[in-house]
Amino acid sequence: MKLVSNKVPVSTVWTSPDAPRDVDAPAIAAQPDVAAWAKAMDIETRLGLHGRMLTQLLFAEPVLVRSERNGWSEIIAPWQPSSADDLGYPGWVPSSHLGELPEAATAPVAVTVPTAELFAEPGSGHLADLSFATVLASVDHADGFTRVALPDGGSGWLADDALRPVDSPSVPEDRIRLGSLFLGLDYLWGGTSTYGLDCSGLVHAVNRVLGQRLPRDAHDQCAALEHIPTEEARPGDLYFFGRPGKKVHHVGFVSPQGMLHASETGKRLENEPLLPERRQTLVATARLTPRHFGG
Repeated sequence: MKLVSNKVPVSTVWTSPDAPRDVDAPAIAAQPDVAAWAKAMDIETRLGLHGRMLTQLLFAEPVLVRSERNGWSEIIAPWQPSSADDLGYPGWVPSSHLGELPEAATAPVAVTVPTAELFAEPGSGHLADLSFATVLASVDHADGFTRVALPDGGSGWLADDALRPVDSPSVPEDRIRLGSLFLGLDYLWGGTSTYGLDCSGLVHAVNRVLGQRLPRDAHDQCAALEHIPTEEARPGDLYFFGRPGKKVHHVGFVSPQGMLHASETGKRLENEPLLPERRQTLVATARLTPRHFGG
């Protein structure tokens, strides 16, 4: 297998090359417009993503290519641990979205705002808008900007106030602060980006910003973490939900108000009390600690 990286701001991962519909053309274009694609979808169209869309890759995210056919690559996303494959999350993306790995560095930084403008030079020469939770290697600093390594050997600049060193200290409340940036965002099945999040995508993305590599799906997150008594829950912990005999199907951050979560297709990310109907399916409460995560 060949190790490459995603070279577009957001690449959507599909169950097969045949999964995208005509309406999904903006998401699979050589230069995808995921923002326009997400904005154009109504509830019925979003429901149609179930069984088609799996997850999303962010800019410069490493990718293992397993095979290629007809302009598509069968990939594994190692930054998104999954019980579906020991190496990471599997799926298919357009081959045009993939490029060479960026230059390696010892100081990775994460985008902490919904979108960060990538410049050719500090403050000028717009290159792209990068999603929250994009992680890049920093190679230089100047005048309030950080130079970062890009796929295919290039470099660009991001404002320092849009970034956070991924190895800097954090507190549990940071998860609520970062997740709250997306209050009101429409739920998107398989979403891990600023343009749409599902329940486990929210948890995965927020923790990536904080330097913690959590599995991509809710049932895998539940299996990976230390469970605690629900009465001991505090903000930043996680509630997991499931039905008898079924996999865990939902996750949300414990918050002072109750739960911060991306609920379901047709609804928006919200911070709300833990409603009685949710409590009926609450199966586990878990705490995130650094020892659970890779670098």
